Amino acid sequence: MKGSDSLTHSMQDGMKKMDAMKMTGDVDKDFAMMMKMHHQQALDMAQIEIDQGKSPEMKAMAKNIISAQKKKLLNSIAGFQNRSNDCLI
Repeated sequence: MKGSDSLTHSMQDGMKKMDAMKMTGDVDKDFAMMMKMHHQQALDMAQIEIDQGKSPEMKAMAKNIISAQKKKLLNSIAGFQNRSNDCLI
């Protein structure tokens, strides 16, 4: 799959995963799990830009997004794990 179709597929796949997520009833845990999926979706879409995009500026933005999202994702998971014994990975 190439171009914008890849981005659309990535976004739709991420939404399906979030829709299929079984809620636990614990708002904190459910929020953290959904945010993990959301940040992963941003990573996936940014990687598509790096792999298939043509604009050097957009590729640079995608690289910055990957760097920032990975840090946010790791910090969020670490923070949640520090508050509970649950593991989100």
